[in-house]
Amino acid sequence: MPENQSLRDAALAYHRHPKPGKLEIRATKPLANGRDLARAYSPGVAEACLEIKADAATASEYTARGNLVAVVSNGSAVLGLGNIGALASKPVMEGKAVLFKKFAGIDCFDIEVDETDPEKLADIVCALEPTFGAINLEDIKAPDCFIVEKLCRERMGIPVFHDDQHGTAIVVGAAATNALHVAGKRFEDIKLVSTGGGAAGIACLNLLVKLGVKRENIWLCDIHGLVYEGRTEDMNPAKAAFAQATDLRTLDDVIDGADMFLGLSGPGVLKPEQVARMTDAPIIFALANPTPEILPDLAREVAPNAIIATGRSDFPNQVNNVLCFPFIFRGALDVGATTINSEMELACVDGIAKLARATTSAEAAAAYKGEQLTFGADYLIPKPFDPRLIGVVSGAVAEAAMKTGVATRPIADLDSYRQRLEQSVFRSALLMRPVFEAAATASRRIAFAEGEDERVLRAAQAILEETTEKPILIGRPEVIEARCERHGLTIRPDRDFEIVNPENDPRYRDYWETYHGLMARRGVTPDIARAIMRTNTTAIGAVMVHRQEADSLICGTFGEFRWHLKYISEVLGRGDYHAVGALSMMILEDGPLFIADTHVHTAPEPDALAEIATGAARHVRRFGIEPNIAFCGQSQFGNQPYGSGKRLREAMDILDAQNGDFCYEGEMNIDAALDPDLRARILPDNRMKGAANVLIFGHADAASGVRNILKMKGNGLEVGPILMGMGNRAHIVSPSITTRGLLNMAAIAGTPVAHYG
Repeated sequence: MPENQSLRDAALAYHRHPKPGKLEIRATKPLANGRDLARAYSPGVAEACLEIKADAATASEYTARGNLVAVVSNGSAVLGLGNIGALASKPVMEGKAVLFKKFAGIDCFDIEVDETDPEKLADIVCALEPTFGAINLEDIKAPDCFIVEKLCRERMGIPVFHDDQHGTAIVVGAAATNALHVAGKRFEDIKLVSTGGGAAGIACLNLLVKLGVKRENIWLCDIHGLVYEGRTEDMNPAKAAFAQATDLRTLDDVIDGADMFLGLSGPGVLKPEQVARMTDAPIIFALANPTPEILPDLAREVAPNAIIATGRSDFPNQVNNVLCFPFIFRGALDVGATTINSEMELACVDGIAKLARATTSAEAAAAYKGEQLTFGADYLIPKPFDPRLIGVVSGAVAEAAMKTGVATRPIADLDSYRQRLEQSVFRSALLMRPVFEAAATASRRIAFAEGEDERVLRAAQAILEETTEKPILIGRPEVIEARCERHGLTIRPDRDFEIVNPENDPRYRDYWETYHGLMARRGVTPDIARAIMRTNTTAIGAVMVHRQEADSLICGTFGEFRWHLKYISEVLGRGDYHAVGALSMMILEDGPLFIADTHVHTAPEPDALAEIATGAARHVRRFGIEPNIAFCGQSQFGNQPYGSGKRLREAMDILDAQNGDFCYEGEMNIDAALDPDLRARILPDNRMKGAANVLIFGHADAASGVRNILKMKGNGLEVGPILMGMGNRAHIVSPSITTRGLLNMAAIAGTPVAHYG
């Protein structure tokens, strides 16, 4: 099957199944009984109506309006499809709504309007103001789009943003900022030649002027040739603003010595011989889709050092509006902006550009595996899946709105606001905050056993940027340095962090002798000790902690948990330290749920179960959460006298005798642990209030099974496993852990041990 046909079939199936379209509406409040109905609708809904009637600003408190955007189009200029009409444009507008939700958590209705008169279309859009917090105009042909946006902005008290104009312009502005940075040039010095006099092209030129390009240095061409003073064919005021007083008439006439070409026109407009007549290291933005004004390979045949961007995802530097519109709307909505002004647009440009110059995020690297994401000629703007965009760009937009006086709900603490935005992307951020704050009170040395792993390297970079911990990486220096370079990381061995080289380290003799001294009466000969200290990075890290050359060890990015646990227990499991159990925090949509013991004990005895509960209570409190522990199994409050139920009941007896300071109950089924009403019907006088937030199981199969089901089917994000009982001196992660997960574990390991087990 031809590739195009395969893509067509896949795209149609994507839109058709499992249900037509890409959107649905879901309720955000319960509607399970008569009381809910009375509050959601009559008579309770009248109270919200009256509050809004008395004070219109409260609409953002009592309705979804403050987080609701309309994507409005008449289908007159849809992508590269042209004037296909309002109905045929609906899949595109639904897609835009999905992007709003995915990237910025903004709810969106797509509205396709069968109206070609721009003034009538503006009337319709303006009439929608009571419903929406902002309007995104989309795929309306020029010059109609200028008229519609102008009228709507004048008459409406909410942001109106034509993304084809301003969204494209903002991303082009960010890419141009960084392209000039790479080329060593300034906006005010360049000659710019542009093709395409449509909405996007004109908006780009207007924004580039605001960034510093001199209007007299801009040469605009369209399908009829150069826009010059006195031309009457296919002209409008937006084009006329860039008319040149000259006898030159064609693109070929004006391309000589151009520093930058900006194309928003059609395929093949720019010829290789014309590129050859531009300046050295020309900047070429060939943004026509699907076929650009010139293909990158053709441009580089005559200008090998050209800096090139296109609108396509299969070439570097894709100029994609999704880098802009979700985040500029997020910032505007959050401060109740009445408009999106030039200062907000420029803040968006600056935020996007700066983010590309920063170290690439691990999440973006994972989403674009195999691509080179290091700032330079082939990486001018960040990728859409970079999770830092929302914090950086939306925060900058919100700040600009407040500074320019268009924010009706100013944010008092912008730093906290940016943190909240990051928490919307990193679900662990809010729950991990108490741990990071505790870790910040001490500078601890964290050894990573698998120091050559990309995730570890990215985590080490983040640790150095965001915490006071000091990473120590176990691995070969030349491999670590090469991988840092490959992945665009700025950290380097020995300069930024310590390295232990298993193949050649001056401490090798000290390490194997220490290990042999610990293990000599457990069958380990000097030769075996030497071999292990050359090959086993977990054992090396454990010895470092034992020798107090590191405060904690993190291992397990590959290999089986118990294999790592063997060496940790042999070296560090001495005196009061022993592996009590593994605790995993699963972050779910309705909050965290802790699971234990997932790894250490197969069928823990009662005393081990009591230890697991005690250790879990201590660790749960590290997250600012009061533990509510349920012992879970097949038995329900004594209805099965044997098996795991018996062991769980005996563990309860041990805890009762210890007079612990945390709530625990059991033994019970999982549904009784999580449903207080069900539990009360089964055992009315049970001691637990509310739903359990810690589940302790009598068998590892059950604990591990629940943990993995929550990960794979419950959209649960795991923090952990946390190895309890080792004095915070070692943690064994799972091979599926992400860079963010490693950073979280480093914070846990970096928390002063104090009374934590």
